[in-house]
Amino acid sequence: MTQKIVVLGVSGSGKSLIGKHIADALGYRFFDGDDFHSQANVEKMRQSIPLTDDDRKGWLETLNGLLKEHPTAVIACSGLKPEYRAILRSGVDDLAMIYLKGSIDTIWQRHQKRNGHYFNGRDMLESQFATLVEPTEEEALVVDISQEPAAVLQQALRLLNK
Repeated sequence: MTQKIVVLGVSGSGKSLIGKHIADALGYRFFDGDDFHSQANVEKMRQSIPLTDDDRKGWLETLNGLLKEHPTAVIACSGLKPEYRAILRSGVDDLAMIYLKGSIDTIWQRHQKRNGHYFNGRDMLESQFATLVEPTEEEALVVDISQEPAAVLQQALRLLNK
């Protein structure tokens, strides 16, 4: 079994929920990437200002450090571009990435049910989809999120076990 896992996807795709459940199922430590954003990044997102590559660089390096520091870990992180995923992978052996794939309509419906999250508005979600370069199947295990969370979790665990 892979020792380090990054759960990828746009905001609202279920990264934190599924990542936490994967970590619990495997007995791994879970880190929600959102918890490691700088205050400046959080303020930008609260104001519906999309993050730039420069805004994300230090954050991704911090998450990469967590992967290097912990013998087992699951991290929820958008990882929208190949360059971001390369930073996450840098110097980390035995890493699997799971991409939670869903349509903007499915994810927007989920966003509308969230309370108190700083990621704000359809424009922000659309900016993430505009930035997203979906990982290839060689780069990540792909899970369709149109199914119930329990089914998403089971599919992710099955793929990790292959």
